Amino acid sequence: MSRTASPLAVALAFLAIYVIWGSTYLAIRFGVESMPPFLMAAARFAIPGALLYAWCRWRGVPKPTARQWNHTFRVGALLLLGGNGIVTWAEQWVPSGITALMIASVSLWMVLFAWIAEPANRPGPRALFGLALGFLGVAVLVQPRGDLGHDPHLLLGGLSLVVASGFWAAGSVWSRRADLPENAVMATGMEMLGGAAALAVVGTLAGDWSRLDPSAITMRSALSLLYLIVFGSVIAFNAYVWLLKVSTPSKVATYAYVNPMVAVILGWALAGETLSRTSLIAAGVIVLSVVLITTDRARSRPAVREPIAVDVDSLAEEEDEDGEVGRALARE
Repeated sequence: MSRTASPLAVALAFLAIYVIWGSTYLAIRFGVESMPPFLMAAARFAIPGALLYAWCRWRGVPKPTARQWNHTFRVGALLLLGGNGIVTWAEQWVPSGITALMIASVSLWMVLFAWIAEPANRPGPRALFGLALGFLGVAVLVQPRGDLGHDPHLLLGGLSLVVASGFWAAGSVWSRRADLPENAVMATGMEMLGGAAALAVVGTLAGDWSRLDPSAITMRSALSLLYLIVFGSVIAFNAYVWLLKVSTPSKVATYAYVNPMVAVILGWALAGETLSRTSLIAAGVIVLSVVLITTDRARSRPAVREPIAVDVDSLAEEEDEDGEVGRALARE
C-alpha cells in the first residue's frame, strides 16, 4: 500500500471506478428484467457484505457491539434500501442513463442536509450556484416535455429517484453521528448486511417472492447480478480503496461526474436507450452542478474525519484513510 505506484496501475484503477461503477446502472436494468427488484438488490449486497465481514474477523478486527450493529443496520437501511433499493425498483421503467443522471443529484441533497444538520457548514457561493443549477437540471428531466414527464410510469420512477437520492444523503449525514466500527471495511460489510436484510423484508412485503421464478431468470439477468457482486462491489471497491492511498481524494472524487456519462453511453450502445436534446442539456447541467459542488467543498472545507458515509461531495475532502475507505459502500 505504498503511496508510490506505477502510472499504469493508477490508470487501470481509475478506469475500474469510472467504467465499472458507471456500468452498474445498466447491469441493474438487465437484472430486473427477470428478477424481482428488492430481492435482487438484497442478494447483491448480502454476498459481498458477508465476505467483507468474514474477511475482517479473520484478520482479527474486533467483534462489533450490539449498539454498532443497531446503528450500521439503520445506516444500511437508509443507504441501500432507501437509496439503492429504490433505484433498482425504478429501473424497471426508467432508462439506466437517466437513472444515473438523477442519482448524480445526491450531491445537492448532501449539501442541503449537511447545512441543516450543521448550520456552520454553510456552502460557498460556488456550491450554492451548483445547487440551483442541479435542481434546474432535475426539473428539466421530469417536466412534461422531458424524457420522464410524458409517461406516468417514467414520471413515478423519476420522482422515486429523487426520493432515493434524499434517502442516500440522509443516511450519509446521519452516519457521521452514528456509533460505527472504527475499521471502515468492517463497517461497510455490516452496512451491506443490514441493507440486504432490510431489502429482503421489503421484498417480502412487496410480494417479490411470489414473482421470483428461478426457471424464468435469463442468462443476461443472472450474469448482471454476478457482475454487480464481483465487479461492482468487490473489484471496483478495492480499486477505490487503493487509489485513496496512492492518489488524492479530490482526484478520486472525479468518478462522481464521470459515472453518469459512462452510464448514458453504455445505455445507448448496449440497451438502445436514447436521450432527447432536452435531456442531453439536462445531463450537462447536472454534471456541471456536481463539479461545482465538489470543487467548492474541496477548496473551502478543512480536513475532517468522516465515518462511513457514501456521498459524492465529501469524497473531495482531505480526510484520513479510515474515513475515506467507507465511502465505497456500493453507491452504484
